[in-house]
Amino acid sequence: MSAVRPFHLAIPVSSLANARAFYGEIMGLSQGRSSDHWIDWNFFGHQFVTHLAPDIAGQKHQNAVDGHAVPVPHFGVILQRADWDSLAAKLRAAEVPFVIEPYVRFAGQPGEQATMFFYDLCGNALEFKAFASDDHIFAT
Repeated sequence: MSAVRPFHLAIPVSSLANARAFYGEIMGLSQGRSSDHWIDWNFFGHQFVTHLAPDIAGQKHQNAVDGHAVPVPHFGVILQRADWDSLAAKLRAAEVPFVIEPYVRFAGQPGEQATMFFYDLCGNALEFKAFASDDHIFAT
């Protein structure tokens, strides 16, 4: 298999102003190209696009995982632990409410991971993780 390449993800948002406020100001992502209907973001080296689509933005569902109601769909990035800790602190400082507070899931088991869930200002769910070792990402 070749080296991991940046992914491209496009999601619906109810407001480009809210997308700019959340992804640009709160999360500190750099903005790329944009129009009156979409904005490109540098999402930790990946191409992430917020498209204005208020009729479908923020639809919610949940599944049970490790005793928590996990939002579906959701997306995010696996970060190094120090970067994960920094992001959690940045979100707390901005008073972003967590759906699932930062904690360590599956402690002592294969796949042990630090995780946190929250919604952007348009209702899209995000999860960020950190593993002690990348070898644990696909552990069974």
